Formats: sequence, C-alpha cells, structure tokens
Amino acid sequence: MKKTSLYILVLFILISSCKTQIAVNELANTITSDELKEMLYVYASDEYEGRETGKPGQKKAVEFIKSKYEEIGIPPAIENNYFQDVPLQILKTPKVEFTVNNEGFEYFDHYISYSSAPSQILQGSQVIFAGYGIDDENYNDYENLDVKGKIVVVKGGEPKDKAGNFIVTGTKEISKWSNGRQAISSKRDAAKIQGAKALILIDSQMFGRYSAYFKRQVERGGSNRLSLIEQNNDDIHFFLAGKELGKQLVPEYDSKNKAETVNSKISIIYERIAVPIASENVVAYIKGNEKPDEYVVISAHLDHIGVNNDGEVYNGADDDGSGTVAIIEIAEAFKEATNKGQTPKRSVVFLHVTGEEKGLLGSRYYTDTNPIFPLENTVANLNIDMIGRIDPKRESTNRNYVYLIGSDKLSTELHNLSEAINKKYTKIELDYTYNDENDPNRYYYRSDHYNFAKNNIPVIFYFNGTHDDYHAIGDTPDKIEYDLLENRTKLVFLTAWEIANRKERLKVDKAK
Repeated sequence: MKKTSLYILVLFILISSCKTQIAVNELANTITSDELKEMLYVYASDEYEGRETGKPGQKKAVEFIKSKYEEIGIPPAIENNYFQDVPLQILKTPKVEFTVNNEGFEYFDHYISYSSAPSQILQGSQVIFAGYGIDDENYNDYENLDVKGKIVVVKGGEPKDKAGNFIVTGTKEISKWSNGRQAISSKRDAAKIQGAKALILIDSQMFGRYSAYFKRQVERGGSNRLSLIEQNNDDIHFFLAGKELGKQLVPEYDSKNKAETVNSKISIIYERIAVPIASENVVAYIKGNEKPDEYVVISAHLDHIGVNNDGEVYNGADDDGSGTVAIIEIAEAFKEATNKGQTPKRSVVFLHVTGEEKGLLGSRYYTDTNPIFPLENTVANLNIDMIGRIDPKRESTNRNYVYLIGSDKLSTELHNLSEAINKKYTKIELDYTYNDENDPNRYYYRSDHYNFAKNNIPVIFYFNGTHDDYHAIGDTPDKIEYDLLENRTKLVFLTAWEIANRKERLKVDKAK
C-alpha cells in the first residue's frame, strides 16, 4: 500500500513537471517570426524617420510601443502612464573666451567643451598638471595631490612599465583609461571626484576626432550633442584640447609623468547654450504573484539616428528595431502565461529606453536619477541590442549564434542559468568573443545594460555583432534574418522566465 502510494505521488509530480515544461515551451512558441516581421516593417519604416531622440519620428515610435502594450493588456509601470519623461537638452556650441598667458585660442581649432556645466568664469595664475589623470588601485596620479577648486590638466593615454606592459592592467592590453570615449568619461569622473573645478585633457587624437565631428554637426545645421538635464548640476567644466594648447599650458607635457604645479596664467569665460527637448522611456510591467517586490528588467533602446541631409532615413531595423519588437513579443508571452494562471513569481519590467545613440541617456536616467523600481530589488537586466542579422565574421560558420556579453561579470549563477536554458531549449551557439574585458570594441560599456551593471545588477547583453549596414541607410527590415530573430527572442524569454520563477534571487558573487 505504501509503495503504491509513493508510486502515485512520484507519477503525479512527473506529470505536473511535464505540464509545466510543456506550458513554458508553448509560451515560447507564441513568439513567431511572422509577428516580429509584421511589427518591424512598421517600426523601421520611413514613416518613423529614423526615430532620432526628441524628433517627431521618435514620438511615433513611443506611441507605437504604447499601443502594443495596450493591445496586449499589460499595464504601465507608472500609474496611468507608459511614458517616463526623460529631461534632455541640446548643448549647442558654447561661447568661450580661452586665453593662456595672454594668448587666445579658438574653439574647434584648439579645444572643445565636453560638459554640461553652467556658465562660469574660470581664472587662475596656476594650473595643476596631474599626469595621465588616472585614479586606479594599480596607479594613481592623484595620490598626495590636492586639486580641490583647481584647474587640472592631464594628458591622454596611460603609463607602461619597463617591460612594456600597461601598469593598470599588468599586460599589453590597454585599460579604460586610454580607450576612447570611456577614457574621456573615466578621467573626467576622476577629476570630479577629486574636487577639481575644471579639467583639460590634452589628447590630440581624441580632440581631432571629436572636434571634427562637432564642427560637421554645426555646419550641417545640427547640434553638438544631447545630454541629460541634471537636477543639481555639479558637472565639472571639461575641455578636450590639442597639442598646441597643451604645450602652452604645460610645456613638454608629453614627456612629463609626475604631477606638478605649472605657472600658466589661464582665463576661461564660458557661456553655456542649451535648449531643452522632451523625450521619454516607455515602461510596462507584469506584477509578480509571490515576490512582487523583486524585478527582472528586460530592455532595448527605442531610438536610432534619424535622417541625413539628403533626406535618406536611417531605419535602424536591426539597431535596435530588432530588440524593440523582441521585447514586445516577450511581453506577450508573459501575458499569455498570466492569462493561463501562471503569473511569474517576480515582477517583470519591459523597459524601452530613449537616447541610447546619444550616450545611453534613457537608461542612465532610469538607473541614476529616477528608477521606477528600486535598483536594490532589481534581480537582473537582460538587454537586447541588435539580434536580427549575421556578423560577416560568422557567415562561414554556424549562423544560429548570438554574442553574449556580461553574463559572468557579476553573477556566476546567471551565466550558468543562461547556459542551461539555452542547452535545454533553444540550442543557439553562445559566442563569448566580445565578453573579454580587453575587447578593443568595449561593447560591454556601449549599450544600456552597462548602466545596470555599474550598479552591481547582473546583466546579459544579447548582440549579433555589427555589419556593413550598422549606422547606415541599409539597415532595413528586408535584411533581417527572421528565423534567427525568433530563436534569439525565445532565448531571452526563456532566460527571463527562469530568473523570474526560480526559488532564490540570483546571487551577486562578483560585485565591484
């Protein structure tokens, strides 16, 4: 009798388990290439004018996304409002008078401003040269150096040891301190933390690149750049400078490494010119039934880069129309679960962010200024940015792949869970080529997941790699590989489903 009862109990458990597994597969199968294609041909059409942040096409995009959530029946994250307003401003070329030792220097020719700091007059008879401007545990230019309230000058790059290894990394690989845009932000943030009132970064290569870009934008009638409007604007005054200005500020700066005070008389009269514009994130969510105060965030950026001077539209079908429609299909699968009485244990947030192409602005506003749901209760972020095409480097190998970035950076459990889900269900080749800390492309820092990762929230960035149509007018919906888009979308859904329904929240065992 006891054996029979035990047998029946085991059989019941197995049957129940099979039903759950079948239900999850059935939910994933509601994600179809036909529905993804139908949405993307609308979302990445010329009608949406390239979805540039703050422009009419972006407004059409957010209305499209909103209408889909209303149609599916998923409520907004903010009461009666799917839109999270993101306060932005166009920073136009400022009015600046810049003199060193009574010699005047010209905007674009010798320097550019790279901050949103308020109008101010900056003067001094001394500047502090702080070497490379690095503040790292392996190398610190600011050690025993007081720069509070001072104008600080630093140079580009980073130091090497006698063996030719970079001191920060201990290898031949560069660190964030000399890697393009990340180097700019890292050196700016270091000087700001140290209390400097202004930073001048002498880097001929970076100055030439950004100066030429900003100048072209102005000549075409555009703006320099977009930024968040900070509630308490304590941004540091930050200038990128070329060699000529650098040598006037700090003679022979390129051969100097050690910090020193330089007797250069400097005067900067700075007038900021900013025009506010309106933009918004779109946020919907399904409330969990057991752990509603824990959140799984699935994100993609809704914007692209607009229209060129010839009226040609950058449709952005892959970047990131593919991620946008993928989230909507994932949301529909979760809603189907709730309709069948299988509401996820944890709350699931569907976050479409603006301004990614302008510097990850929408996601930064969500994480750094106004998180709708507490970051400390955010279990994971799964970010989708370009999952509809094939990297040319992969064309001769298995086309059923996706690049994964960041899965193991903060949580071993997340990485293992991701691998297990893929092995069980989708069987995509998970390619970690760009997951390397020393990847020269620095993709880990270049999409919206990074703003979650920097807050020690485990992330996965799903990415198909770049192609010839990246940021080009050829990124159109007819070139999307819809079977791959479907399978990759299913992978994200199944991973999110497991995270949302597992007994314990993911452990963060590699917090930084």
